[in-house]
Amino acid sequence: MSAAPQRAKAGAEKIEVIVSAVLPLNDLVTRFEFKRKDGNRFPTFSAGAHTVVHMRDGDRQRLNPYSLMSDPADTETYAISVRRDDEGRGGSLFMHNNVKVGDAMEITYPVNLFSLDLRAKKHVFLAGGIGITPFMAMIAQLERSSDSWELHYSVRTEALGTYVDQLVSKYPNKVRIYYDDQSQSINLENLLDGQPLGTNVYVCGPKGMIDWVHKTAAAAGWPDANVHSEEFTAPQPGKEFQVRLCRSEKTITVGENESLLEAMEREGVDAPFLCRGGACGQCETNVVSSDGEFIHRDHWLEPDEHGNKIMPCVSRFIGKSLEIDR
Repeated sequence: MSAAPQRAKAGAEKIEVIVSAVLPLNDLVTRFEFKRKDGNRFPTFSAGAHTVVHMRDGDRQRLNPYSLMSDPADTETYAISVRRDDEGRGGSLFMHNNVKVGDAMEITYPVNLFSLDLRAKKHVFLAGGIGITPFMAMIAQLERSSDSWELHYSVRTEALGTYVDQLVSKYPNKVRIYYDDQSQSINLENLLDGQPLGTNVYVCGPKGMIDWVHKTAAAAGWPDANVHSEEFTAPQPGKEFQVRLCRSEKTITVGENESLLEAMEREGVDAPFLCRGGACGQCETNVVSSDGEFIHRDHWLEPDEHGNKIMPCVSRFIGKSLEIDR
């Protein structure tokens, strides 16, 4: 990740919004646009930023991070695109099935963990599926500054090529599309080999694609600082477990289908976050004692920190006892 987030006490500050547009783009992806409820303009944001959308789903509150894909120069509207996940935890289904124009919602102030390196001589974007969303804002920002960029975008089929027509029509010499069902793939080794000195690479998409890009770039001698990625890991279900919160003097149960972060929030415990996807480090928590096994799913902790720290937004625990510093 490229930028260090600012510290916050219990999550990012929220903005009250009204849903101003709901635009289905294909069978899986819908675009949602927001205006501020108070009629003011939104805060400016830099391309690559995300917001966390708060959803009131009956008695349950869902909070999902989504990349802001609207033009950063447009402070009247924020836009996100949501891919429906029928096997997920319910946030994307709620957005697709329940959210309509005129609804009042809350989103957080933008946080950027995937910012452009504006020192780069050239920017190469590698997108997979819904991973196209942060690059829409990046392209808009770079077009105004006349910086050099190119996009390589892998999609499953033509029908599921979100924003493909718009991108190819507007930037025919800068955009290359690859269709999985036509056995087309990015020749990454050749692509990396042909770039001028000072190029930066950015990848957003499935975990396998992100790992492939980092591994291939490293093997080709690219500096780590020139390869950027973003992946928000969704909390996975698991066996119910109990946690002792030492500072709060509470013992809570984390359900099979909720994260430790969500369980703390449910019990009214201060639970800081910025991304809720294991990427920002905001919810990093010290482990006081444990008797069991951790399931670490974050992108933040180093291997030698496992067991001493946990990221409550995505990681779990299996065992007899766990005490943490919350």
